[in-house]
Amino acid sequence: MARFKGALIGCGFFAVNQMHGWRDLADVEIVAICDRDPERLKIVGDQFGVARRYASADEMFSDGGFDFVDIATTVGSHRALVELAARHKVPAICQKPFAPTLADAKAMVAAAEAAGIPLMIHENFRWQTPILAVRQVLDSGAIGAPFWGRVSFRSGFDVFSGQPYLAKGKRFIIEDLGIHSLDIARFLFGDATRMTARTRRINPAIAGEDVATMLLDHEGGVTSIVDVSYATRLPEEPFPETFVEIDGDRGTLRLGKDYRLTVHSPDGTTQSTVAPSLLPWASRPWHNIQESVALIQRHWIERLAAGREPDTSGRDNLKTFALVEAAYLSAERGETVSLGELLA
Repeated sequence: MARFKGALIGCGFFAVNQMHGWRDLADVEIVAICDRDPERLKIVGDQFGVARRYASADEMFSDGGFDFVDIATTVGSHRALVELAARHKVPAICQKPFAPTLADAKAMVAAAEAAGIPLMIHENFRWQTPILAVRQVLDSGAIGAPFWGRVSFRSGFDVFSGQPYLAKGKRFIIEDLGIHSLDIARFLFGDATRMTARTRRINPAIAGEDVATMLLDHEGGVTSIVDVSYATRLPEEPFPETFVEIDGDRGTLRLGKDYRLTVHSPDGTTQSTVAPSLLPWASRPWHNIQESVALIQRHWIERLAAGREPDTSGRDNLKTFALVEAAYLSAERGETVSLGELLA
């Protein structure tokens, strides 16, 4: 029998990856699913053999019988669902972006802490194999102490075909994709103290920004640039790869296309491929993201079993979410924003 029983709320576009990831874990079983759309509920339920199916999250929680809940809905419902989980004292994973506002996110963290339940944000990009490989190089000291970095995601991929709602929001690329890149910057360079951002909307058919360039000052002295674009037409489409450049006081690191990692240090220059695994249920080019879903979910179960806080806990993710808010404020005001003001 499974050691942990879980429930999933939201059976949309991305949740199928999460269901695959849960099925790959021998000690996990998803015993209940919930969605307001009966067709999506049937598709996911039939595909993964889940008998308990609900249109109401309240009803699902009242019936109980699960050890954690995976909230894979859109952002507007996150606070109510996390607070519902807290009332039932059920550990919760919440899809990013965390909440509609930083105030909502803080309230969700407070509710989880008051209930004594772990809360993890599904911030999976830092779990990508290439990003973990970059972190390993930094931890090894091969390039010394970093002083400058860049996290870059530039693409012309039609992300709206699978998620058409993304074209309608007044906020787009920073909230949907930049949040991942900003979290990678925190993961690699530490927490940031100040943010300066500029945004553009190139695609006239969408409501929000599709280009953003952000300059961060980090507590440890690193200056980083985080740039994201869904308006960049390249000879070879790199989606969904994130490129990383880091300069250290002993050498440099470059993560480029096709997951090629180049490390230059006093010991010489090495090149390697740090490509993600192609899981049996995954498909190119999504396999990098799909593998990271499986890895973060395994991390959740390991931490749940050990009674330890997950790396991307709700409290930790407040700092990533604050960077998103700071970016929008900076772009709107045309000035640098202090993170201390937002996290106070």
